[in-house]
Amino acid sequence: MQEVRPLLTIEEAQARILERVRPLPAEEVPLGRAAGRVLAEPASARVDLPPFASSAMDGYAVRAADVPGRLRVVARVAAGRPVARELGPGEAIAVATGGVVPGGADAVVPVEYVVGDDNSIDVATGIPPGENVRPAGGDAHAGAVVAPAGTRLGPPQLAALAAAGVATVACARPPRAAILATGTELRPPGDVLRPGEIYEANSFLLAAALADAGAAVDRLAPVEDEEERHRAALERGLESDVLVTSGGVSVGPHDLVRGIEAELGVEEVFWGVAVRPGKPLSFGVRGATLVFGLPGNPVSVLVGFELFVRPAMLALQGAAEPLPRYARGRLRSAVRRMPERDQLVRAVVEHRDDGEVLLQPLEGQESHMIVRAARASALVLVPRGEGELAAGASVRYLDVR
Repeated sequence: MQEVRPLLTIEEAQARILERVRPLPAEEVPLGRAAGRVLAEPASARVDLPPFASSAMDGYAVRAADVPGRLRVVARVAAGRPVARELGPGEAIAVATGGVVPGGADAVVPVEYVVGDDNSIDVATGIPPGENVRPAGGDAHAGAVVAPAGTRLGPPQLAALAAAGVATVACARPPRAAILATGTELRPPGDVLRPGEIYEANSFLLAAALADAGAAVDRLAPVEDEEERHRAALERGLESDVLVTSGGVSVGPHDLVRGIEAELGVEEVFWGVAVRPGKPLSFGVRGATLVFGLPGNPVSVLVGFELFVRPAMLALQGAAEPLPRYARGRLRSAVRRMPERDQLVRAVVEHRDDGEVLLQPLEGQESHMIVRAARASALVLVPRGEGELAAGASVRYLDVR
């Protein structure tokens, strides 16, 4: 007999998972290979950024006190070239965008605002000091933190670190994640199906999702519902930092995963979450290895991964904010609520010109309908309760594009 225990809320389950996560050791990573990695230590600027006062546009470096007026052009400066001399009274130096603003100059007049020839220019209007000049250190000073520990490095962060002279960064090593799909009925895509068989899809979903979350993935061969095959595969998977199984975590006679994991020393932290789809989800640990048991239906796998596995993967890498980030939108049509479970409803996102986000729930919300779920760009959180959420109701959603 299975012990009857109250189901955890989504938030309770997430908290119990994160309590068991210990960030992985750090390693030095060349910046060119750090995309998607999480900083284990703050990364600081090696130089002032910009390193010198530079021009914000093509024009002429001047002294603001000298304009309006006619100025003598005494030099020309291209980007990447030093300035040969300082600017004197009544003089101008032609400067390209990004070029060094010479000493003595305190403003840059855009080229389209002047009239002149190679030797002199006429400036018809005044210009305030500092106009079109990027001061040295105006973006960041040497030693300033460009990206704090816990930052996941995307394109803007990588560009900022490169511009600040950072060549290597300290990042948590990628988690090693093993995937095991279970079920006698599973066959590889492309095989001829016999009666009662289906194509195995969950390991493909999980492999892509885990790689997106920063993991090095080991996709184990699916196993039939036979104890020794389960045991051998689970023993191998438990050598990883994270083991994610699909199927075999309920209470039927062929649901072998949890029992064999217990025999192999896995401490089950919880089983069962008040969420649809994905209620019979389990989480446990063996030493430092995190063990997730997801139900066998593909949409349950998708929801379970986004709510519980992805946060753990990010926390292993030291992410400052590992929990899912919900956005806000409005329902285009009503959704019925469940009295005792929160739901994650698949929906299509529509971004309107006025900035409003509309969410159209898809037809066919059953947890086995992965083809219909593939059309979804959002998982809409429908809190438990009576009745329904009406069309136009404000809701939170996860972007799953």
